[in-house]
Amino acid sequence: MSGHSKWATIKHKKGALDAKRGKIFTRLIKEISIAAKNGGDPDTNPRLRGAIVAAKAENMPADNIKRAIQRGTGELPGATYEEFSLEGYGPGGVAVLLDINTDNRNRTVSEIRHVFGKNSGNMAEAGAVSWMFHKKGDIVVPKTAAKEDDLMSIVLDAGADDLRDDGENWEVLTEPSVYEAVLEAVKKAGITPTSSSVAMIPQNYIKLEGQQATQMIRLVEALEEHDDVQNVHSNFDIDQRLLEEVAG
Repeated sequence: MSGHSKWATIKHKKGALDAKRGKIFTRLIKEISIAAKNGGDPDTNPRLRGAIVAAKAENMPADNIKRAIQRGTGELPGATYEEFSLEGYGPGGVAVLLDINTDNRNRTVSEIRHVFGKNSGNMAEAGAVSWMFHKKGDIVVPKTAAKEDDLMSIVLDAGADDLRDDGENWEVLTEPSVYEAVLEAVKKAGITPTSSSVAMIPQNYIKLEGQQATQMIRLVEALEEHDDVQNVHSNFDIDQRLLEEVAG
């Protein structure tokens, strides 16, 4: 059972993403700018293409996207962002892997260390938990949107690796190289995913209950609130009912 896909579903239900649209735009603009360093043409730059798709999905204006690309290519002045990963542990020994985009590495590391310490976690050395994760395309589809056999046929034909039962949802996993094709096949079939991204997927999960579950959600929320944290990856699993109660 996948804690991260449950968490994505709950945030969608709460409307938290819409409520934080300004913060989402900031993160997407950083991602577009960094991706554009390797070329401003999305047709030849898969990472930029994915970032633009994500921005459009959040209804970011075309002018914002264009300016972010131009800052990345150097056509417009702007902050210089550095990207790297930070690693740590949450309650119960849960692994936490963060994607960071920042214009001040020392400040960000110090602030993230403080967030971990304040929320029952701790920072770890590079390599401590990253080996537990693999980069995969991750598409979460509500069970109400598609039957298992139908979805299985669609995604496997498009090149997906696996379809998992994740409680209220189906979780489709792909290699990053075929993620866009699989997502497009799902959408063409009239199926709307709850969430979709290329993410770091853990090899296994740690079940949390009670106080540790509450502490873990607070840690994830605090990390996601930080402006320099692009993505939070973790291997926690929490019962759906409890997760909704804590998140509420």
